[in-house]
Amino acid sequence: MKLVSAYLGWLKEINEIKKNDYIDMKNDLNTLKDITAPIFEDIKLFEAELRDALKSEVRLVNTVGKYILRHKGKHIRPILTILSARVCGKPCLNSYRSAAMIELLHIATLIHDDVVDDATTRRGFTSVNRIWKNKVSVLMGDFILSKALINLVGIKDFEALDLISQTAEKLSSGEILQIEKSLTRSMTEKIYYDMINKKTASLISTSCELGAITSSKNNADRNNMRIFGENLGMAFQIKDDLFDILGNESKTGKNVGADVKKNMITLPLIYSYSNLKKPESRLVKKILNIKNKSKDDIKKLKQLINSSGGFDYAKQKIDEFSNQAIEAISEYPDSAYRQSLIDLVAFNSNRNY
Repeated sequence: MKLVSAYLGWLKEINEIKKNDYIDMKNDLNTLKDITAPIFEDIKLFEAELRDALKSEVRLVNTVGKYILRHKGKHIRPILTILSARVCGKPCLNSYRSAAMIELLHIATLIHDDVVDDATTRRGFTSVNRIWKNKVSVLMGDFILSKALINLVGIKDFEALDLISQTAEKLSSGEILQIEKSLTRSMTEKIYYDMINKKTASLISTSCELGAITSSKNNADRNNMRIFGENLGMAFQIKDDLFDILGNESKTGKNVGADVKKNMITLPLIYSYSNLKKPESRLVKKILNIKNKSKDDIKKLKQLINSSGGFDYAKQKIDEFSNQAIEAISEYPDSAYRQSLIDLVAFNSNRNY
């Protein structure tokens, strides 16, 4: 199977960027083509593991599996596993299996999320639940989750098993926490950070930490990669939350405004609600109370968030978490792999999908 075009080609390399130059770095953004170029061959090995893991004797499973592979995402998490392994040492078979396992776990959660959210698109294409309905989608998600566990057992590493088990628990509890707070309308900024740490940052952090575990048994490496991934994960989810309100569905490949329509309160709205004058706050509350929000409702809410600085505040927080991520790997010697990790931080900050 040929690699997708996102991994082909070479673009102009940028100069070395130090952690304190993060803001300037955003103007010299590399694409995933550049970022993944140093691990081009590693990605082939990871993709082979992923394809093998999705094989089944059941024809329908193979059909859905091929559809998922055809419309795959950016593979940010497995890329992080491989790059982290390269920064800390040398990747081995377990590194590629870990990368595949992480992607399987991520795919399973996305399929289940789309069922819960009644989503119609994913990554710009019709979602699995829209084509094969909820029953097949849930069972397919369960199948992929079981494949992730089989991959994990095959690694035969207790530290990796312990880490991914804790992460799986965090993913579920983070999603449930978000639903709970949306129902009770009691989301605060502190709770929001705890929620996105569990539901998004935990898996990205684990992706990086598994790279260290499979290439280095040094606890300092594990800690550095965990901190890097956690902060990148926080910035990643805040960026996604901005997309939910500001995004373009043709670019993001997701149902724009889905979180707002379900009253999933995210950082821009949390900040705005706390800083608006009372009449405007009441208007926000009124819009949130509308069961079936129209495009005009979303547009008005967007205007209120913008006027109160909610979007700017979220972007500021992305920068803060991004700088902390870069700080975590500042002690490693300069290399193409470390540079790619830094470039991924900038890529997240500037991505439009």
